[in-house]
Amino acid sequence: MREASFVKQNKEKWILFEKALHGNIKINPDDLATYYIQLTNDLSYAQTYYPESKTLAYLNSLTTEAHQKIYKNKTESRSKIKNFWLYEFPLFFGQHQKTLLYTFLFFFVFVLIGVISTLNDDSFIRLILGNHYVNMTIKNIEKGEPMAVYRSGSNIGAFLGITINNIKVGFYAFAMGAIFSVGTIFILLRNGIMLGSFVTFFYKYGLLEKTSTIWLHGTIEIWVIIIAGCAGLAMGNSFLFPKTYTRRVSFMKGAKDGLKIMISTLPFFIIAGFIEGFITRYGDFMPSFIAYTIIFLSLTLVVYYYIVYPIIINKKHAKVHRTEK
Repeated sequence: MREASFVKQNKEKWILFEKALHGNIKINPDDLATYYIQLTNDLSYAQTYYPESKTLAYLNSLTTEAHQKIYKNKTESRSKIKNFWLYEFPLFFGQHQKTLLYTFLFFFVFVLIGVISTLNDDSFIRLILGNHYVNMTIKNIEKGEPMAVYRSGSNIGAFLGITINNIKVGFYAFAMGAIFSVGTIFILLRNGIMLGSFVTFFYKYGLLEKTSTIWLHGTIEIWVIIIAGCAGLAMGNSFLFPKTYTRRVSFMKGAKDGLKIMISTLPFFIIAGFIEGFITRYGDFMPSFIAYTIIFLSLTLVVYYYIVYPIIINKKHAKVHRTEK
């Protein structure tokens, strides 16, 4: 992009930010933080493409002044964290919701593949889950304890082990996006087929209702793996479709965006691990309405934070921006 076009495209935003810093107009603190993030991104772009230009000098000066005013008091660190979770991330994630939709559709198709394959081939489940796990589960079913595997180990040990493993799987799904998004799609394929095969396996034994025990923790766990896949596709697609950026700059931006998405999943992985370590093991003895309430609340939490809330925040932001103009 030519420097003149870059300036023309962003000039109004910079002037608005400058006026807000000097107290000439009132602006919501959350919006100020958002503008600051955009400003630093513009500065990075100018440093790459317009070194020693007047535009770079102006952005350097404005960014320095903004940094001093926004971060002059370290007691704001807590509010910064709160701002990230409640405003900055939902506002940012609004631009990746389409990628999340594609990721979900990929995963859904892969689940269907697992379901159809397991329905039509009894040996398929062994190919996917392994003979040891299938034989162990069949023995548990014969003993009337199909979910006994979730009662093994201590609560804390299971919680820590499961949480760490899930985080590893999530970051692996994200990192594999570097292979032109194909790596992430492969991880989604593997996990989707496993899920479809697992649920169908219990269905064929007439125990589909028992899978509610799995969904106690699996509701969040599966959704967060899909979101990790979204992070991987955001990174991989940034290289495949750089738009007006060079592939290197676009990929760096995509990797940064993907990492931010992954950071947002950490609390959800911890919640899923806690449920699996402390609650799922009692699923067989739990009243159905309690189990389904936990599943419903888990689904509501994820859907609201990653789909509904970003839409609300972006609409609010757009409305405030139009009012300020």
